[in-house]
Amino acid sequence: MNIHPSPEVFARLAAQGNVVPVYTDLMADFETPVSAYAKLKEAGPSYLLESIEGGERLSRYSFIGCRPRQVLVCGPTTTEIRIPGQPTQTVATPSDPLTLVETEMKGYRPVKIPGLPPFTGGAVGFVGYEYVTRIEPSVPVAAHDELKLPLLYFMFSDSLLIFDRAKQTLRLCVNAHITSDLAAAYASAVAELRALYELLKQPRELAPAPLIDPGPLTIPPGNFSPAQFENTVTAGQEFIRSGDIIQFVPSQRFTRPFAGTPLDLYRALRTVNPSPYMFVLDTGDFAIVGASPEVHVRLTDCRVEIRPIAGTRKRGATPAEDLALEKDLLADEKERAEHLMLVDLARNDIGRVCRYGSTTVPEFMVVERYSHVMHIVSQVEGIIAEGHNAYDLMRATFPAGTVSGAPKIRAMQIIAQSEPSQRGFYAGALGYFGYDGNSDTCIMLRTALLKGGQLHIQSGAGVVADSVPASEYQETISKATALLKAAAIASEF
Repeated sequence: MNIHPSPEVFARLAAQGNVVPVYTDLMADFETPVSAYAKLKEAGPSYLLESIEGGERLSRYSFIGCRPRQVLVCGPTTTEIRIPGQPTQTVATPSDPLTLVETEMKGYRPVKIPGLPPFTGGAVGFVGYEYVTRIEPSVPVAAHDELKLPLLYFMFSDSLLIFDRAKQTLRLCVNAHITSDLAAAYASAVAELRALYELLKQPRELAPAPLIDPGPLTIPPGNFSPAQFENTVTAGQEFIRSGDIIQFVPSQRFTRPFAGTPLDLYRALRTVNPSPYMFVLDTGDFAIVGASPEVHVRLTDCRVEIRPIAGTRKRGATPAEDLALEKDLLADEKERAEHLMLVDLARNDIGRVCRYGSTTVPEFMVVERYSHVMHIVSQVEGIIAEGHNAYDLMRATFPAGTVSGAPKIRAMQIIAQSEPSQRGFYAGALGYFGYDGNSDTCIMLRTALLKGGQLHIQSGAGVVADSVPASEYQETISKATALLKAAAIASEF
């Protein structure tokens, strides 16, 4: 293997920081991201992150991580710190558990090497919806917690594979943590690179997966009956009419048995519903698999981005029908009003941590097409203010207005009183905080939890004053359909 940087260059780079990427490049014609992940996923907690840009084009990079240096599992009262080869440490969960990730990451000063991808290591994981009760104590916690998920789960990822579609290369990357013994730090990183290379050389092949038509889908029972959900919509509309809120987003959870693996589900889902954020996060105790259409928030070299989605139509059967549906969507005053409200909410959220006057809307109400639907989308941007970071940005924007409502705090209070169970993964955020201070997270929509032989899907509907309760119930069914179809296909693998 041709390893970069050389020991001599590594020694010079080590004077610039305390985390140095050590890497080797391979031709990417012998693996796909999915086949490579199949070889690495058994090496402890793991993840695969992919993306479709604009709904129709694969983005440049895919990221695969395994063999984390440390795992942080934050429960409501206690937090487990898992380090390979050491006994698990248990500490009290602080009032704001995100500070544990922030404190760990603040100690790292990565060396910048030109030409590296946007993510080369850091904290990868998720923030569950109930985290909001830690940063906004006026929002109550729903009584029932059947899923028993952590509030936060993050793996500190130093060993990863990066597929570059533009160059058709596969980069094996290991972050060397600088100590007083530079030679030992470099040798350790090189040894880990060789271990990743050996994992890739395994003669493990994915079996061909038939892409079947599962036929009519059976909708599993939700944690609301249809009548209960419609009553919740009606009750919420009373809050809207009384002036408490403008909109809220009730949701329901569907559960069905699933005997397949997380990768089985992901393979089917990425085909059925390609999306801007596609992911598998496998902790060993449970797995989260998703194809989310919506960024939660992104920070890239001080630039903040949110891309609210609100307003949906199905795709047309012909180009002419597709264009007619787009015109109908953009002419729908209800859809436009709801979208404008969420754009304003996004501007207000990032404005809390951005430079005064820097918030802009460079794209407003454009239509983005996906495999089954089209959406109205806007781009909201700003420049993060001095003294703030990616963790402050998460706190300022969490959860997204598209999964809560407006005004956000009152809408979340009503949701907590209306839904029968804690949301857990649903409507939380999944992604990464990089060693370089950048971050990229998506909203956990079109996302499934696999735990204990069960598959859990949750979906919501944006309710306003003139919503029809039965239609909002049906919207939750429609949003769950892609995952239910993927589960049906994967069950035949």
